[in-house]
Amino acid sequence: MKKHFLAHIIPFLSVLFIGVSCTQPKKEQPKPNILWITIEDWCPDLSCYGTPGIQTPFVDELASQGMRFENAFTTGAVCSASRTAMMTGFHQNYVGGNQHRTHDKKPLPYGIKPIPKIFEEAGYYTSLMSWKTDCNFVPNKKEELFMDCTDWTKDGKLGWRNCPKDKPFFARVTFGGTHRSWNRDPQRPIDIKDVELPPYYADTDFNRRDWANGLEQMQIVDRQVGELLQKLEEDGLADNTIVFFIGDHGRCHIRGKQFLYDGGISIPMIMRWPNKVKGGQVSSDMVMAIDICQTILDASGIEAPVPLHGKNLLGEEVKNRKYIFAARDKMDETHDAMRAIRSKDYKLILNLMPERPYLQYNNYKEGAYPMLAEMNIMYQKGELTPAQAQFFAAKKPTIELFDLNKDPHEINNVASDPAYAAIKAELLNELKNWRTNVIKDKEITDEFLANTVFPQKCPTPTVDEWVSKNKSNYDFNVVGWPAWYPTRTLQEWEIAREKWEPYVFRDPNSDIERPYITIPKKKKKKKH
Repeated sequence: MKKHFLAHIIPFLSVLFIGVSCTQPKKEQPKPNILWITIEDWCPDLSCYGTPGIQTPFVDELASQGMRFENAFTTGAVCSASRTAMMTGFHQNYVGGNQHRTHDKKPLPYGIKPIPKIFEEAGYYTSLMSWKTDCNFVPNKKEELFMDCTDWTKDGKLGWRNCPKDKPFFARVTFGGTHRSWNRDPQRPIDIKDVELPPYYADTDFNRRDWANGLEQMQIVDRQVGELLQKLEEDGLADNTIVFFIGDHGRCHIRGKQFLYDGGISIPMIMRWPNKVKGGQVSSDMVMAIDICQTILDASGIEAPVPLHGKNLLGEEVKNRKYIFAARDKMDETHDAMRAIRSKDYKLILNLMPERPYLQYNNYKEGAYPMLAEMNIMYQKGELTPAQAQFFAAKKPTIELFDLNKDPHEINNVASDPAYAAIKAELLNELKNWRTNVIKDKEITDEFLANTVFPQKCPTPTVDEWVSKNKSNYDFNVVGWPAWYPTRTLQEWEIAREKWEPYVFRDPNSDIERPYITIPKKKKKKKH
């Protein structure tokens, strides 16, 4: 009897057990943490990208563990415009954040939310582990955008350590060392013979030393990045953390930052996602910094309240993308406007204010770029090559078109060459569509042009001097600085270079301070 009963009941229990086992809910995979590392003002001038002279072993190792993007670009050529785009996932012009350091910041339109807020609402712990947000919208203070604000770059406090154990984290950190001014690297000084200058720079010892000093500062930042990644490893978080490493826009050199040549918008971009993205990959896809936003939202299973302009870096839309787009508008109080479209083979830049020189007055650049003094002197003496001199012209062509396969440094403008007429027409049409239907581009106003506001010629030896004396007579926030050119006499540029000389050629262990080239802004007195 017992045997007969067991013979019938055991198969039944087995089926029941199997059925119960099969219907058990699968254990949910933990959502990935996000660590977004940004360096300032830097192109892909790293050893993993093949730049001569520099050694960046820690970033190189990160690239070997994930995917390195060879064609990565920002949507803007200056920090606040580019960061506005990266903080939202939209082109900065679309959200009204295209004018650098906007004085009358407005809330984001169309129901768009900052990326950290989207993560916070989805249950993530958000942390900013450095001081900079620099966005052209409100709210823009770090405490308003992130739940936790520490500064690992100064006090060593890691925001992810404040994250509750039951929550994933979204953390951002900026290393500001690559922003001018630069420290030299006593651990590995770079000989000027080992560097390679782009051909649009005069090949002088002065320029080589300035370039090498920037590479040395990047080596210092590389070690800081390595230290941060080691902390992530020590905390047992590396295996479930997506790491992005990028620059916020191009290099702080002539023809770099503030302009839409590749020197202003080409950036390093590296993604590491253990067990999801195979290490050692190199992508040639056309990608933009705002694509990171969609990528990390998708990886975290989060849907944005408004579909982003950026696309998933691992998706088909990016693989099939033909063009990237970028825009330049006001830089500080330097008024100008440019739009660009780029494919793998061609770049077209539309200069919306061609009557203005590339190098109209900008207080920041004249006080930060030693090469400006060196090359302005050479230009006024007629010592630059035609390729180097064209950037010092008194006005710009309306359209610049470059065949990147033949001319990777964007020197030879083929916009008037009949052989490129079809390419030019196609790119202009695509650019017009983007301006009209994607970013809702606005026309340049008479107020922005300010053509009748200033005297015809600069009454002083430098534009800097005149601007400093006339702060109370003009609202430069509205009309911008005058576009008089050249901005200094030859003698004044020679004085500037003399000031730069000991600083540029300083010893790696020197603590010499950067000289004042422009008139220093008076610090506001603190109210007691």
